[in-house]
Amino acid sequence: MPDVAAAAALNFLKETKGALTWTTQDFAHGVGINVGVAGAALAVLQMQGYVKPGERKDEWMTTVDGDAVSGGTSPRFSAAAVRQALDDLRARIRAANKDTKAEFKVATAVAFGDFLADEPRAQAADVGIELVSRNASKSRKAKPKARERAFLKGLRSGKQLLRLVRFEPWMKERPHLRLI
Repeated sequence: MPDVAAAAALNFLKETKGALTWTTQDFAHGVGINVGVAGAALAVLQMQGYVKPGERKDEWMTTVDGDAVSGGTSPRFSAAAVRQALDDLRARIRAANKDTKAEFKVATAVAFGDFLADEPRAQAADVGIELVSRNASKSRKAKPKARERAFLKGLRSGKQLLRLVRFEPWMKERPHLRLI
């Protein structure tokens, strides 16, 4: 794929689930690249069957396969409820970061998704979280990934309006809401 993270492109497609069409400019802005690079990236996505041209120039549609591979679902939550869940998560992150007994500290947390689009309905927000171990000797023991998952599960607090994932650099390139 041209100079765009595949995960960022697929995440953009996920956000288009509630839209009939979108433009090359929307894609470029959504993944943080220029329009020229966006055209090449969209050509690759089209060859893979994830997008197809719309009726007008520079108009695109996400295909059923694009929805499936990106994990897009119909927007079923109110955007206000998603924002409230993010505010609650922000408070839990601050509390965890203040807790010196917690195994991890959250270094970075950014939320992105269709809740940023000022539409009344939204999908669950994706939240990229970067964890830093407070105790290096504990993190070298067996199953550090399992402890990270357990920590993230505690932060999520059972909220279906949030999807917590490991932070990746492309997440800062996309339009996002910084939580810390």
